[in-house]
Amino acid sequence: MPKIYIVDDEEAMRDSLTWLLEGESYETENFASAEDFLSALNEDMAGCLILDVRMPEMSGLELHERLLAMGNHLPVIFITGHGDVPMAVSALQRGACDFIQKPFNDQDLLARIKRALTLDCQRAAQRERDGALLQRVKQLSAREFEVMQLVAEGKLNKQIADELDISMKTVEAHRARTMEKMSARTIADLVKINLMLEKLGYKPE
Repeated sequence: MPKIYIVDDEEAMRDSLTWLLEGESYETENFASAEDFLSALNEDMAGCLILDVRMPEMSGLELHERLLAMGNHLPVIFITGHGDVPMAVSALQRGACDFIQKPFNDQDLLARIKRALTLDCQRAAQRERDGALLQRVKQLSAREFEVMQLVAEGKLNKQIADELDISMKTVEAHRARTMEKMSARTIADLVKINLMLEKLGYKPE
Protein backbone atom coordinates (compact mmCIF):
# COMPACT_ATOMS: atom_id res chain seq x y z
CA MET A 1 0.00 0.00 0.00
CA PRO A 2 1.49 3.41 -0.96
CA LYS A 3 2.34 5.56 2.02
CA ILE A 4 3.60 9.12 2.48
CA TYR A 5 6.72 9.25 4.63
CA ILE A 6 7.37 12.54 6.41
CA VAL A 7 10.90 13.30 7.61
CA ASP A 8 11.18 16.59 9.51
CA ASP A 9 12.82 17.48 12.81
CA GLU A 10 10.00 19.91 13.70
CA GLU A 11 7.19 18.11 15.49
CA ALA A 12 4.68 20.85 14.63
CA MET A 13 5.41 20.44 10.91
CA ARG A 14 5.10 16.64 11.13
CA ASP A 15 1.78 16.94 12.96
CA SER A 16 0.47 19.54 10.50
CA LEU A 17 1.38 17.44 7.46
CA THR A 18 -0.06 14.29 9.04
CA TRP A 19 -3.35 16.06 9.78
CA LEU A 20 -3.55 17.40 6.22
CA LEU A 21 -2.69 14.13 4.51
CA GLU A 22 -4.75 11.81 6.67
CA GLY A 23 -7.67 14.21 6.10
CA GLU A 24 -7.24 13.34 2.41
CA SER A 25 -7.27 9.60 3.25
CA TYR A 26 -3.53 9.12 2.74
CA GLU A 27 -1.62 6.76 5.00
CA THR A 28 1.39 8.44 6.60
CA GLU A 29 4.44 7.59 8.69
CA ASN A 30 6.53 10.20 10.52
CA PHE A 31 10.22 10.39 11.34
CA ALA A 32 11.98 13.02 13.43
CA SER A 33 15.34 12.54 11.72
CA ALA A 34 17.00 11.17 8.61
CA GLU A 35 18.65 8.50 10.75
CA ASP A 36 15.27 7.29 12.03
CA PHE A 37 14.00 6.97 8.48
CA LEU A 38 17.08 5.03 7.36
CA SER A 39 16.63 2.63 10.28
CA ALA A 40 13.09 1.85 9.09
CA LEU A 41 13.90 1.81 5.37
CA ASN A 42 13.13 -1.36 3.42
CA GLU A 43 12.81 -2.20 -0.27
CA ASP A 44 9.05 -2.77 0.00
CA MET A 45 8.32 0.88 0.82
CA ALA A 46 6.05 2.44 -1.80
CA GLY A 47 4.63 5.95 -2.06
CA CYS A 48 6.67 9.12 -1.64
CA LEU A 49 8.94 10.90 0.81
CA ILE A 50 8.37 14.45 2.07
CA LEU A 51 11.74 15.62 3.26
CA ASP A 52 12.86 18.79 5.03
CA VAL A 53 16.08 20.19 3.54
CA ARG A 54 17.53 21.48 6.81
CA MET A 55 17.80 19.05 9.71
CA PRO A 56 20.48 18.58 12.38
CA GLU A 57 23.08 15.82 12.05
CA MET A 58 22.01 14.44 8.63
CA SER A 59 20.31 16.96 6.34
CA GLY A 60 17.55 16.13 3.91
CA LEU A 61 20.00 16.56 1.04
CA GLU A 62 22.42 14.11 2.65
CA LEU A 63 19.61 11.60 3.14
CA HIS A 64 18.65 11.98 -0.51
CA GLU A 65 22.25 11.27 -1.55
CA ARG A 66 22.27 8.17 0.65
CA LEU A 67 19.04 6.94 -0.95
CA LEU A 68 20.45 7.50 -4.44
CA ALA A 69 23.58 5.55 -3.53
CA MET A 70 21.42 2.69 -2.26
CA GLY A 71 19.35 2.64 -5.46
CA ASN A 72 16.18 3.53 -3.58
CA HIS A 73 13.33 4.56 -5.88
CA LEU A 74 11.00 6.53 -3.58
CA PRO A 75 10.10 9.91 -5.15
CA VAL A 76 11.30 12.77 -2.91
CA ILE A 77 9.53 16.09 -2.38
CA PHE A 78 11.74 18.57 -0.53
CA ILE A 79 10.32 21.18 1.85
CA THR A 80 12.52 24.27 1.66
CA GLY A 81 12.95 27.68 3.15
CA HIS A 82 13.62 30.62 0.81
CA GLY A 83 17.40 30.35 1.09
CA ASP A 84 17.34 26.62 0.30
CA VAL A 85 15.94 26.94 -3.23
CA PRO A 86 19.34 26.65 -5.02
CA MET A 87 20.05 23.47 -3.05
CA ALA A 88 16.61 22.09 -3.91
CA VAL A 89 17.15 22.83 -7.61
CA SER A 90 20.44 20.94 -7.40
CA ALA A 91 18.60 18.02 -5.77
CA LEU A 92 16.11 18.01 -8.67
CA GLN A 93 19.04 17.68 -11.05
CA ARG A 94 20.20 14.70 -8.95
CA GLY A 95 16.83 12.95 -9.28
CA ALA A 96 14.51 14.44 -6.65
CA CYS A 97 10.87 14.60 -7.75
CA ASP A 98 9.91 18.13 -6.62
CA PHE A 99 10.31 20.81 -3.97
CA ILE A 100 7.95 23.24 -2.32
CA GLN A 101 8.78 26.43 -0.41
CA LYS A 102 7.53 27.27 3.08
CA PRO A 103 4.96 28.61 3.72
CA PHE A 104 3.14 26.52 1.14
CA ASN A 105 -0.43 26.19 -0.05
CA ASP A 106 -2.01 22.90 1.05
CA GLN A 107 -3.60 22.25 -2.34
CA ASP A 108 -0.28 22.90 -4.07
CA LEU A 109 1.43 20.32 -1.85
CA LEU A 110 -1.37 17.80 -2.41
CA ALA A 111 -1.05 18.22 -6.19
CA ARG A 112 2.70 17.57 -5.98
CA ILE A 113 2.13 14.51 -3.82
CA LYS A 114 -0.39 13.15 -6.32
CA ARG A 115 2.18 13.53 -9.11
CA ALA A 116 4.86 11.85 -6.97
CA LEU A 117 2.60 8.88 -6.21
CA THR A 118 1.78 8.50 -9.91
CA LEU A 119 5.50 8.58 -10.67
CA ASP A 120 6.17 5.89 -8.04
CA CYS A 121 3.53 3.63 -9.63
CA GLN A 122 5.04 4.20 -13.08
CA ARG A 123 8.54 3.42 -11.83
CA ALA A 124 7.32 0.26 -10.09
CA ALA A 125 5.61 -0.89 -13.28
CA GLN A 126 8.78 -0.18 -15.27
CA ARG A 127 10.91 -2.16 -12.80
CA GLU A 128 8.48 -5.07 -13.20
CA ARG A 129 8.76 -4.89 -17.01
CA ASP A 130 12.55 -4.67 -16.79
CA GLY A 131 12.65 -7.69 -14.50
CA ALA A 132 10.48 -9.72 -16.88
CA LEU A 133 12.71 -8.72 -19.82
CA LEU A 134 15.85 -9.80 -17.95
CA GLN A 135 14.24 -13.13 -17.10
CA ARG A 136 13.48 -13.71 -20.79
CA VAL A 137 16.94 -12.77 -22.05
CA LYS A 138 18.55 -15.16 -19.57
CA GLN A 139 16.81 -18.00 -21.42
CA LEU A 140 18.92 -17.28 -24.51
CA SER A 141 22.05 -19.27 -25.24
CA ALA A 142 25.27 -17.31 -25.82
CA ARG A 143 24.91 -17.88 -29.57
CA GLU A 144 21.26 -16.81 -29.60
CA PHE A 145 22.21 -13.61 -27.79
CA GLU A 146 24.91 -12.92 -30.41
CA VAL A 147 22.43 -13.48 -33.22
CA MET A 148 19.88 -11.18 -31.54
CA GLN A 149 22.42 -8.37 -31.32
CA LEU A 150 23.48 -8.77 -34.94
CA VAL A 151 19.86 -8.88 -36.14
CA ALA A 152 19.17 -5.74 -34.07
CA GLU A 153 22.11 -4.06 -35.80
CA GLY A 154 20.30 -4.61 -39.10
CA LYS A 155 22.53 -7.37 -40.46
CA LEU A 156 21.11 -9.90 -42.89
CA ASN A 157 21.16 -13.62 -42.26
CA LYS A 158 23.99 -14.15 -44.74
CA GLN A 159 26.10 -11.43 -43.07
CA ILE A 160 25.47 -12.99 -39.65
CA ALA A 161 26.38 -16.45 -40.98
CA ASP A 162 29.65 -15.12 -42.39
CA GLU A 163 30.50 -13.17 -39.21
CA LEU A 164 29.82 -16.10 -36.88
CA ASP A 165 31.11 -18.74 -39.32
CA ILE A 166 27.90 -20.77 -39.19
CA SER A 167 25.40 -21.81 -41.85
CA MET A 168 22.43 -19.70 -42.96
CA LYS A 169 20.12 -22.47 -41.76
CA THR A 170 21.67 -22.30 -38.27
CA VAL A 171 21.26 -18.50 -38.22
CA GLU A 172 17.59 -18.87 -39.18
CA ALA A 173 17.06 -21.44 -36.40
CA HIS A 174 18.76 -19.24 -33.78
CA ARG A 175 16.82 -16.21 -34.98
CA ALA A 176 13.47 -18.03 -34.77
CA ARG A 177 14.19 -19.31 -31.25
CA THR A 178 15.36 -15.87 -30.16
CA MET A 179 12.19 -14.21 -31.45
CA GLU A 180 10.08 -16.79 -29.62
CA LYS A 181 11.97 -16.59 -26.31
CA MET A 182 11.98 -12.77 -26.33
CA SER A 183 8.28 -12.56 -27.34
CA ALA A 184 9.28 -10.46 -30.35
CA ARG A 185 6.87 -10.53 -33.29
CA THR A 186 8.94 -8.35 -35.62
CA ILE A 187 12.54 -7.26 -36.17
CA ALA A 188 11.49 -3.81 -34.89
CA ASP A 189 10.46 -5.48 -31.60
CA LEU A 190 13.88 -7.13 -31.39
CA VAL A 191 15.64 -3.79 -32.02
CA LYS A 192 13.61 -2.17 -29.21
CA ILE A 193 14.38 -5.07 -26.87
CA ASN A 194 18.09 -4.79 -27.61
CA LEU A 195 18.00 -1.03 -26.90
CA MET A 196 16.24 -1.65 -23.58
CA LEU A 197 18.84 -4.25 -22.61
CA GLU A 198 21.63 -1.78 -23.45
CA LYS A 199 19.89 0.86 -21.30
CA LEU A 200 19.73 -1.65 -18.43
CA GLY A 201 23.43 -2.40 -18.92
CA TYR A 202 22.75 -6.10 -19.43
CA LYS A 203 25.73 -8.33 -20.15
CA PRO A 204 25.35 -12.10 -20.60
CA GLU A 205 27.01 -14.17 -17.90
